[in-house]
Amino acid sequence: MSPKSKNRMFKRTINTKLMVVLVIIFAALLFLVGRIIYIQMVKGERYKRIVLNQQEYSSITIPYKRGDIVDRNGSILATSADVYNVILDCKVLNAKSDCIDVTMNALAEVFELDEHELRNKLSENKTSQYLVLLKKVSFDKVREFDEYKESVDTKKSYVTGVWFEKEYIRTYPYGSLAANVIGFITSGNEGVTGLEKYYNDTLNGINGRQYGYLDSDNDYQKNIINPTDGHTLCTTLDINVQMIVEQKIKEFNDGLKDGEYGLGSKNTAVMVMDPNSGEIYAMASYPTFDLNAPRDLSAYYSEEQLDEMEDEEKLNILNDLWNNFCVTSTYEPGSTAKPFTVATGLDMGKLTGNETYYCDGYEMVGGHKIKCVNHSGHGVETIEQAINNSCNDALMQMSRVIGVDAFTRYQAIFGFGKKTNIDLPGEARTDSLIYTIDNMNAASLATNAFGQNFNCTMVQLAAAFSSLINGGNYYRPHVMKECWTAEGRVEEQLDSYLIRQTISEETSRYLRKYLYTTVQVGTGHSAKVDGYTMGGKTGTAEKLPRGNKKYLVSFIGFAPANNPKLLIYVIIDEPNLENQAQSSLATGLAKEIMSEILPYFNIYPDEDKEGSVPTLTPPEEDYEEDIFGN
Repeated sequence: MSPKSKNRMFKRTINTKLMVVLVIIFAALLFLVGRIIYIQMVKGERYKRIVLNQQEYSSITIPYKRGDIVDRNGSILATSADVYNVILDCKVLNAKSDCIDVTMNALAEVFELDEHELRNKLSENKTSQYLVLLKKVSFDKVREFDEYKESVDTKKSYVTGVWFEKEYIRTYPYGSLAANVIGFITSGNEGVTGLEKYYNDTLNGINGRQYGYLDSDNDYQKNIINPTDGHTLCTTLDINVQMIVEQKIKEFNDGLKDGEYGLGSKNTAVMVMDPNSGEIYAMASYPTFDLNAPRDLSAYYSEEQLDEMEDEEKLNILNDLWNNFCVTSTYEPGSTAKPFTVATGLDMGKLTGNETYYCDGYEMVGGHKIKCVNHSGHGVETIEQAINNSCNDALMQMSRVIGVDAFTRYQAIFGFGKKTNIDLPGEARTDSLIYTIDNMNAASLATNAFGQNFNCTMVQLAAAFSSLINGGNYYRPHVMKECWTAEGRVEEQLDSYLIRQTISEETSRYLRKYLYTTVQVGTGHSAKVDGYTMGGKTGTAEKLPRGNKKYLVSFIGFAPANNPKLLIYVIIDEPNLENQAQSSLATGLAKEIMSEILPYFNIYPDEDKEGSVPTLTPPEEDYEEDIFGN
């Protein structure tokens, strides 16, 4: 065979072999592609789960921040501060033996932990990725740890396996200030009392979450859903007014002032509000508690006394302490109810304002001898003088003219027996604590006319009294002013909410004049602040059972007299005196408070100004048609 033939034969053989190889390669590739497609389509999910199971996944909750509670000027009353839990990933740290010593040293040095105990925990929890070493560590400590970590890290050994889980702790910067109004929370951001409870859903947000897996280098491949923080609650409270009120209450009860200790009482409570809108500037009751330690009773009981108490007894004491007297407690109002009786008679035309009554010290009603506050009698009195002198006898005579039907209807108009729906939890029901047209007799009508034998709450009487002096407008009392998002946008605004008209402007003008002279020359004179025109009414209610010499004394007042801008209501329940029936205790406390808050609100002395004294015009003959549409 010639050399050329041999060469062609060789090339043909080589080409054939190459072709075979290429065919085999293409066939293998096609097989692999087909196999991959098969695996992807048929068994993809199974293999995906196998791979994912071999990786180290984590899911971390990112907590939301509960909204702040602030006063009307933005001062923080309740907030949530950042704290951190120190978490050790034992699996990661054990996998990096060169880093164990430096990590243990860092934890022991910064957080003052026992290094020997740390090493035992690391050894006993080798595969744990979530071992909590400390809870609620401050941000300053976390920053200190980070700085320490940077100072000791090297290429071969470094701090690893330690991370911080963020959460929040509720704090109250002013301690016991407005404690019964603000309230506090328990675990899980659940409000227990006050605004914290009433607006719990508003203040709470939605947790976020971090998903991802932890690879061999302790790096996260992660996906984050950010939390939604709660809304901030801007209240109608004024922190400065609240401070003044609470300081004066404390001085009355147990504070040392002018060398003398406070008098004290079973309960002392004060409300300050705007009678023209229902906004509450201050609401306080005593005794009170520290919001940062709401279960601490050491301020009122010795350690020995607390040790002797059963848990149930302690809980009952705490519940009483946490209750807001202004909202949750009921009582007989006493003579502060007399202006409502007069307003009813004037507004319906049953009284003209020109009547006179003879007080001989008592009235015989339904076979009962019901005494006046002056057992010897006041003699002849006008309606105005009856209010000034707080004459029970004259009020009983007025009630006979007014009658059961009108009296009970106006009680409902003024809101007695109904909840005010104030935005605070636990408002007491009083519907079963007043008489109705069906069960009121002559004796109960007579006693109700001067504020005995029916119950109300402080917030109920304050809201109703505001309508007596502001022209007859009944506003819903409220503590929330605005609601802000975490970004500062106003989400909700609660403006003055007018519920109804209780009396006419003419009747209101009469009441302002009567209440003005009550402070000028009547039973409320010791409440008067020099230079200011004021109106108001005292109350002295004998508590059940009658004859036990237990009294609740009170004063409700306002200023300026002709254009009320501030209303104050003071209650002293069972003052620590042998003779408790002294309304001057309440007027004195009211005067001290008003002396400081009137200038604070830029309300200037007006006593010498023309037109500052309320004037009277004759009331219309009958307002019944206007109110009831008969």
